[in-house]
Amino acid sequence: MTRSARRTRRSLQVAGAGVAALLTLSACSSSDSGTTADATPSASSSSSASSKLSGDITVFAAASLQGSFQTLADQFEKEHPGTKVHFSFGGSDTLAANITGGAPADVFAAASTKTMAIVTDKGDAAGTPTTFVRNQLEIATLPGNPDKITSLKDLTRSGLKVVLCDKTVPCGAAAQKALTASTLKLTPVSYEQDVKSALNKVVLKEADAAVVYKTDVKAAGDKVEGVEFPESASAINDYPIALLKDAPNAPVAKAFIALVESADGQKVLNAAGFLKP
Repeated sequence: MTRSARRTRRSLQVAGAGVAALLTLSACSSSDSGTTADATPSASSSSSASSKLSGDITVFAAASLQGSFQTLADQFEKEHPGTKVHFSFGGSDTLAANITGGAPADVFAAASTKTMAIVTDKGDAAGTPTTFVRNQLEIATLPGNPDKITSLKDLTRSGLKVVLCDKTVPCGAAAQKALTASTLKLTPVSYEQDVKSALNKVVLKEADAAVVYKTDVKAAGDKVEGVEFPESASAINDYPIALLKDAPNAPVAKAFIALVESADGQKVLNAAGFLKP
């Protein structure tokens, strides 16, 4: 081999080694880059896991919200595995008194601004309550309306057994407001502590009629028949909801309130007969 050929061969060997070194560095760089990219989602997943909602909450809610809120709770628990929504349904005035008396709860949903004020005036709400739905009264009669009740005035007929909610309960206060607007006087056979109890008197045929909410008449299906009356337009109740100051599980409580106020929540409530706020 000539001296010139040996020199050319040596140059090619050096060049080849250089290319190999560059390829090795490139591979290492790609490997390092891939490791960094993999670490980013891992950190994100860790952050997501740490913010995952969990635990129980207790919601105090007006009796008229029972069906809708239970549907929303089922949806909420499916969307947030590891959470559980417990309820205490009843007359808003009783629930408010329980809250101000120290009963542990996370959320209060009342059937009137007046009963919500019992809680806010005591400083037991965290922030300002918001109105999420409204509700209107309707007369519930026996199936087929055998007594031919067509107006609020018909409830004053002699011999007719009529039930009202207690005057301290939102549905009872609204009924009194409608009666006053109509200059009518009605003496019921009983005053009930919440709207469900008033409706059940008719369902059980212990009363001929009751003044309740449209949502309750709708929920009862063919067990009762509803009769609308124009005076109800002057006695529509706003329903406020609030996070409670000493909520044991505020993050989950806030998320449940957000669902109630969301488009999905409103869809469920509107389907039950509640009016938009």
